[in-house]
Amino acid sequence: MFDTGLLRSFVAVAESGGFTKAAKLLNCTQSTVSAQIQRLEDEAGSLLFVRSTRSVQLTSAGETLLGYARTILRLNEDARLRLSGVRHAGRVRVGVNEELTDSWLPKVLHRFGRQYPEVEVELEIGIGPSLFEMVETRELDLAVGGLCNGRAEGRRLWSEPLVWAFAAGVEVPSVLPLAFFPEPCPYREAALRALAGSPKQWRIVSTSSSLAGVRAAAIAGLALTPLPLQTIRPSLRILGKKDKMPRLPEIEYILQTREKETRPAASALANLIQEMAAKAISSDAVGEKALSIRRPRQSVRH
Repeated sequence: MFDTGLLRSFVAVAESGGFTKAAKLLNCTQSTVSAQIQRLEDEAGSLLFVRSTRSVQLTSAGETLLGYARTILRLNEDARLRLSGVRHAGRVRVGVNEELTDSWLPKVLHRFGRQYPEVEVELEIGIGPSLFEMVETRELDLAVGGLCNGRAEGRRLWSEPLVWAFAAGVEVPSVLPLAFFPEPCPYREAALRALAGSPKQWRIVSTSSSLAGVRAAAIAGLALTPLPLQTIRPSLRILGKKDKMPRLPEIEYILQTREKETRPAASALANLIQEMAAKAISSDAVGEKALSIRRPRQSVRH
């Protein structure tokens, strides 16, 4: 019988595509993962990976073992849960857009924690496209992110306006100073696409990897920035048609999960997220009651 710890490391390397990424997922060192794979190869009597400086690929023996390893680990987890009497346990790795961390994410985690106290939740805060890529590479189990083009596959949750934000009471310069997230960012792409069809002149004056950074630039009157409506604060104002700003598209928030996800904890959280979004939509309170978002007093004008 293969050691489940070794199998867990093997699956992590196979699914993430490398020893470094697997070590990060397992919260250990790369040398530890390498030693565990070597032990497993000794036990199996076969080479499981073909290693190069740039990639790690499964051998035919590795492909065969991968299916068995996943089954063994799943059965081992199922047995542990049944014997312990716990319905859901384990760890779920979740990616979320930063703007959702103020109120939406705490509400989801609060409800999930009450229903499934034995589940450990690991969070990754980032930008939609990057988070979805991490789901595809199996670094995350699921992710909720915003897109402006609708190209990602997944469960569509809700949509809201993307708006131009600038300091309240500050005159807008004739040459627009802009603050953006780094590429790839759907909000940045949408803003630049809108400006391309506008006579407005512009220049990028600030880049930040955090919502706090671009919003601070806008509050200070240093730059305009495209933001989801829910992130607008009293110190900001929304620029629209009366300011001769080009219209921005809606943001569509999407839930993406790993393909063929079967683990109870991950499936339970995904279903809870969709349920909470559906209730918000049905009550016509997306962005307000269900998500605790306060819209600014002025209306959005395009």
